[in-house]
Amino acid sequence: MIFALIEALRPKQWTKNLLLFIGVIFSQHLSDTALLQRAFAGFIAFSLLSGSVYVLNDLMDVEADRQHPKKCKRPIAAGRLPVAVAWGALPVILAVVGVISWYLGPAFMTVAAIYLASNLAYSFWLKHKVIIDVFLIANGFMLRAIAGVELLRAVAPDTLLSQWLLVCTFFGALFLGVSKRRRELVNAGTHASEQRAVLRKYTPELLDVMLTVSAATTLMSYALYTMWPSTVEKFGTEALLYTVPFVAFGVFRYLHLVRVSETSEDPSAVLLTDRPIQATVVLFLCTVVWVLYFAR
Repeated sequence: MIFALIEALRPKQWTKNLLLFIGVIFSQHLSDTALLQRAFAGFIAFSLLSGSVYVLNDLMDVEADRQHPKKCKRPIAAGRLPVAVAWGALPVILAVVGVISWYLGPAFMTVAAIYLASNLAYSFWLKHKVIIDVFLIANGFMLRAIAGVELLRAVAPDTLLSQWLLVCTFFGALFLGVSKRRRELVNAGTHASEQRAVLRKYTPELLDVMLTVSAATTLMSYALYTMWPSTVEKFGTEALLYTVPFVAFGVFRYLHLVRVSETSEDPSAVLLTDRPIQATVVLFLCTVVWVLYFAR
């Protein structure tokens, strides 16, 4: 049963929480072991926190999941994890998250609490509200990025929360959220509203426009960030511009997958299975590290 609980926490989805390391990378503290440990603790906290949200969503959507060709195999929907056990595990998991958050400081704890509150609002109400649902998904990514900075500020007060970080993260996550809805609509076909009620309020045309706008805004905001005077002044180089092609390729590759692959319904699955996306992420990160730590 413990393995079913771990599976319900969806460890494959924890790749999203790697955003907790973005603060330590872009603040140029990657060589600081103590700050890396704090970032890792934040990663664990958000992995357990987001995992508890997944369990809650599965408990709320158990009947709809049983109608879904893939979600019916999830532990709760499939009956491998009893509903009572899942409900009982949630307070324990959240208590562990609370202890880690307390260790990382009040600002991190506040961000984690906002993340939990927004996800509760999503689970019980806002996931049925068209457009607002994908904004809540994007908000979750943005809160992860903020948490990655706040866990550093408790011991390194000179660490700044970049407005560009928030803009780029929000629109990038919005692009992924809209992509997810677009693929869900295609995969579900005539059974869309049975598997996710909000899908009946979307049309392919609306989602295609939202995809185009969010993709373009993601690329433009990141490109502007790399060239912005304060960015060049902070890092002492204009070489961050060299990372733009990787972001552009990643966006276009994902747009391609939205059209041709069922796996694009799950961004984490794409990251774990699509070789071009994986290669792009690795090359992007290597180039960022080279620019921020060695190119000056």
